[in-house]
Amino acid sequence: MIMSERHISRLEDKIGYVFSDKELALRSITHSSYGSGRRSIVNYERLEFLGDRVLGLLTAERLYKTMNKDEGEMAVRLNSLVRKETCAIVSKRLDIGSVMLISPALDKQGGRGNVSILGDICESIIAAIYLDGGLTATREFYEREWSNLFVSQNCSIKDPKTTLQERAATTNKELPKYTLLKRTGPDHKPLFEIEVHVLGQGTAVGNGRSKKEAELAAAINLLSNWKS
Repeated sequence: MIMSERHISRLEDKIGYVFSDKELALRSITHSSYGSGRRSIVNYERLEFLGDRVLGLLTAERLYKTMNKDEGEMAVRLNSLVRKETCAIVSKRLDIGSVMLISPALDKQGGRGNVSILGDICESIIAAIYLDGGLTATREFYEREWSNLFVSQNCSIKDPKTTLQERAATTNKELPKYTLLKRTGPDHKPLFEIEVHVLGQGTAVGNGRSKKEAELAAAINLLSNWKS
C-alpha cells in the first residue's frame, strides 16, 4: 500500500467515514507546507473555508432544536462550539495530527500539535465529508464528535486553559504551571515550546507561533490524557 493510501485508510478509521473520492480525502489532510510548498500540490485551505460554514450550519441547526433561548444566547453558544480551539479538541481526540501531510520542517516544529492547524484541518475534513457524502453523512460525523460538547446547554464551552485550570483546582487545589522550554525561529516568525504541569496528572508540551497558542496546545494535550 502506497503512502497516500495508508494515510487515507487511517483517516477513515479515525473519523468513521469511508470516502468514495479518495483524492478529496487526501486533500483534506494536506497542509500547504507539504511538498516544500509547491503550488502543484493541492492543500486543504479551500476545504477549510467551506467546512467552517458547514460546521456553523450544523451547530446553528442543533442549537435551534435543543435550546429554548433567544438569538443572543444561541449566538454566544454557537461561537464557542465552532471556534478553532473547539475544532482542535476534536482533532486531538481523533488523533488527526498523526495522519496529516506536512513538511518535515513543520513536523519538527510541532505542527502536528499546533492548535490553529488542528482546528483548520478539522474544518477541512468536515467539508470533505460534505462534498463526498452530503449533509446527512456530515451530520452523522458532527453528532458523533460534537454531542458531548452539548452536555451543558446553559453555558458556553470554556477554552482549554480555563478547563484545565478548573479541573486542576477541583482535583488538587493547585493551578497548572506553564513553563517556556524554548523559543526558536527568527524574530518575525518565532516558535514557542511550552510545558504545562498539573500535580497528579503529569506534564504535556505544546508548540505555537505565540506563547498563548503554545499554552493552548499544551493544555489540550494534557486534557486529552487526563486521568479520571
